[in-house]
Amino acid sequence: MSVFDNSEYDNHEQVLFCRDAETGLFAIIAIHDTTLGPAAGGCRMWPYATVDDAVFDVLRLSRAMSYKNALAGLPLGGGKAVIIGDPFKDKNEKLLTSFARFIQRLGGQYYTAEDVGIGVKDVEVFAKTSDYVFGLKKTGDPSPFTALGCFHGMRAAVKHKFGRDTLKGLTVAVQGVGKVGQFVCKKLHEAGAGLIVTDVNQEAVAHVMKNYGAKAVAPGEIYSQEADIFSPCAMGGVLNDNTIPQLKACIVAGSANNQLAEARHGKMLHDRGILYAPDYVINAGGMLNASGDIFGKYDVNEVMKKISGLYDATLKIFETAQAEGRLTFEVADELARQKIAAGKVSKK
Repeated sequence: MSVFDNSEYDNHEQVLFCRDAETGLFAIIAIHDTTLGPAAGGCRMWPYATVDDAVFDVLRLSRAMSYKNALAGLPLGGGKAVIIGDPFKDKNEKLLTSFARFIQRLGGQYYTAEDVGIGVKDVEVFAKTSDYVFGLKKTGDPSPFTALGCFHGMRAAVKHKFGRDTLKGLTVAVQGVGKVGQFVCKKLHEAGAGLIVTDVNQEAVAHVMKNYGAKAVAPGEIYSQEADIFSPCAMGGVLNDNTIPQLKACIVAGSANNQLAEARHGKMLHDRGILYAPDYVINAGGMLNASGDIFGKYDVNEVMKKISGLYDATLKIFETAQAEGRLTFEVADELARQKIAAGKVSKK
């Protein structure tokens, strides 16, 4: 299938296929839009079944980064990269260095960072070869900041759905307790919420059970749990024809990117009375923090203020959607497109 024929192609400015037979590198870099500034977004390493699957993912992820950065008020465009391979078997310093060379050749059109399968230590390897890396120099690990934004998004959803200002006594089913998911669990535990969790990594599950009193279930059982909030904090596409009918939660709010398998699944949630917090709105905390590396200035207090502001931004989207009889993600998408369009006008 041609990239241009892919259902997720959205007039992307560039899609680059990066191959290095010597190191085994096969990566794809997608630059969606640079109207507001250079493209920025993490690099994901995953054993995609096909190249088409990898293309589909990187196109969706890069567009979401354009929207995320626009709504977060950052002077950045959207981009993303994926490395095809198993991070537990295929990742090594030579492969990572080879990928960094491709980033360097772009000359600042795209800045990369950590994502699923790529951690801070891997990004440190990138930084030895490329100047266009963020999320480790001044700003450190973005995970707790991503989790904090997600927590504020949950608070907004609870306020809108239940009319209450606290999560105390509510139950949250968290799918994925990696670095971000663990921080989400920590915030929820401190707020007095009960936790039901799942992950393929049993050590991570054991950690949240021990430290936050979480109950663990098998991965396939997380959707049907008796919970007030379902929080996807792992991979995307988890809200689909099979999973949505299983949900008993009234709210979906999590840190995972591209949670809706297709746009129509947003309507499925709405039709079932489930409030959906657009993922790229509430998971922007990591970018708000890590972008300080790109701009060369960093004030953690200012970052925390901006992340706290995600509560009001998310609540406004809910209120607009309700008042206008629209879906929450449609309102968020339109707001992001308006900001990008305004940027195009200002450049003329």
